[in-house]
Amino acid sequence: MADTEVSMDTQNELNDLRMSDGAVPLYEHVKSFIKDVVNPMSEEFHRLGEGKTDIWSYAPGQLEALEKAKDEAKKQGLWNFFLPDAETGEGLKNLDYAYIAAELGKNPLASESMNCSAPDTGNMEVLERVGTPEQKERWLKPLLEGKIRSAFAMTEPALPSSDAKNVSMSAVLEGDEWVINGEKFYISGAGDPRCKIMITMVKTSPDAAPNKQQSQILVPLPHPGVTILGPMHVFGDPDAPHGHMHIRFENVRVPKENMLLGEGRGFEISQL
Repeated sequence: MADTEVSMDTQNELNDLRMSDGAVPLYEHVKSFIKDVVNPMSEEFHRLGEGKTDIWSYAPGQLEALEKAKDEAKKQGLWNFFLPDAETGEGLKNLDYAYIAAELGKNPLASESMNCSAPDTGNMEVLERVGTPEQKERWLKPLLEGKIRSAFAMTEPALPSSDAKNVSMSAVLEGDEWVINGEKFYISGAGDPRCKIMITMVKTSPDAAPNKQQSQILVPLPHPGVTILGPMHVFGDPDAPHGHMHIRFENVRVPKENMLLGEGRGFEISQL
């Protein structure tokens, strides 16, 4: 009987989906910040963007308004919640972050105001976990500071690319450079003029085991041979200037040091 009671208590604890007491003050702080800072900034941001002719750019004053909110978020300690148990983040458990993320989702500019926007969140987590010191200095640091944006390029035309084993875009090592050829589409964030780096899933070892054929390589933007063909529309919306872009890679050359973790470890990284 005692064993059964312990087992039931343990099960009840595992099923407890309440926010931890320690995260409640931060949660309330986030809600207040959205109400007092993000919502008014958002109104100004959209007002400034009315009537702009180039949907793939920002109107004068828009980014300045956003940066002002970001600076205030940093000042108030509301920054980089998404990195669990990491020195670079808030150290929140995923369950606690889920409650905060639900609040961030209520205003399209709230996540970016606190540097918790996808796809930057996942890219920063990858770089934080597997990046070299040089990769972290060049790309992770400005991402953590909210100075640049990023993209993750995996999905390919005519392939069920949600399974990373199906990725076919080739990368061949020539001397000290990887040469990349192929196409990607629905690459979220690549339309933003502030997007400066893409984590790109490629096939480097076609004769290896199915889960050892892929690698992830850092490709800067803009870069010779990388052509953004245009946006993919979602329910008729191009989602400018963020965008979900169709991109062609033609003999794109990047240093071999741009490889993440090691050749053939791309599928492994995607499981992090």
